[in-house]
Amino acid sequence: MAQPSASSVASVRRAVRFVAVANFAYFFVEFAVATHIGSVALFADSIDFLEDTAVNVLVLVGLGWTMLARARLGMMLAVVLLLPGIATLWTAWHAWQAQAVPAAASMSVTGTGALAVNMTCAFVLARVRERRDSLTRAAFLSARNDAFANIGIIVAGLITAIHASHWPDLIVGIAIFFMNLDAAHDVLGAARRELHAAES
Repeated sequence: MAQPSASSVASVRRAVRFVAVANFAYFFVEFAVATHIGSVALFADSIDFLEDTAVNVLVLVGLGWTMLARARLGMMLAVVLLLPGIATLWTAWHAWQAQAVPAAASMSVTGTGALAVNMTCAFVLARVRERRDSLTRAAFLSARNDAFANIGIIVAGLITAIHASHWPDLIVGIAIFFMNLDAAHDVLGAARRELHAAES
């Protein structure tokens, strides 16, 4: 299979660099709020922002590599996508034991900000998604899944405002774990297809 053109690589590089910076910046915002109000969902999502930063940095590193090297890196990214989910399960277990109710307004406002960041990132990455290898797919799936997670956080905040319960926060946190699991499976499948094509 032919290598992508220099202009195609450059456009992907610009998009991924923007997404990496945006994710890294909002990680600090969401992590600070999550630790302050004790929200499992916000904590999971903040770690996911950090994970997205790592994914996009690895994508930048791998853009100039051969298809075989990109496929192997894609397999590694599939594992990286699982890390925020593992952190979520650990945090959810402790939150379930404490049964603390996070501040509803802070959840919704922070979730709305995160949604704006992730929708922007998803839009930027969608424009270069014609490069359908595992690396760009990993970056796009991360941004897309985060946008869905942010909607869940906003809804959980609204429900918590009406019914003071720790369950909406916990449920969204667990849902984020399953979204990362699905994304990891998708990226791994794309990487395996590339590896087969590169070796054939």
